[in-house]
Amino acid sequence: EVQLVESGGGMVQAGGSLRLSCAASGFTVEHYAIGWFRQAPGKEREGVSCIIISDGSTFYRDSVKGRFTISSDNSKNTVYLQMNSLKPEDTAVYYCAADVNPMHYEGSYYCSITKSYNYWGQGTQVTVSS
Repeated sequence: EVQLVESGGGMVQAGGSLRLSCAASGFTVEHYAIGWFRQAPGKEREGVSCIIISDGSTFYRDSVKGRFTISSDNSKNTVYLQMNSLKPEDTAVYYCAADVNPMHYEGSYYCSITKSYNYWGQGTQVTVSS
């Protein structure tokens, strides 16, 4: 069974950095995506970034491009979200999720932060103060 466990959340001042980790286990497919999502109080959940584990291809929402970096350490079965230049509007509960059937075309795989994901972690709180 797929399990996802997030860690690394906390409180930081605007302009600071945090690194979130998602420890993933239990996969039986070679090609899958890990995505980071967030949900702020009173707002809908939104996708932040994703990565295809088998080839490292990534995607970011516009508001985090240049500030956030997603990466994976396959030897540790862990996906990271490095968040720099944090803003108060980044405050949210952050979740990692797994998509075991990512989009593919002519042998290449693509992750998406708008499609449904199959498995979810429990979330970690990120609070950015002004």
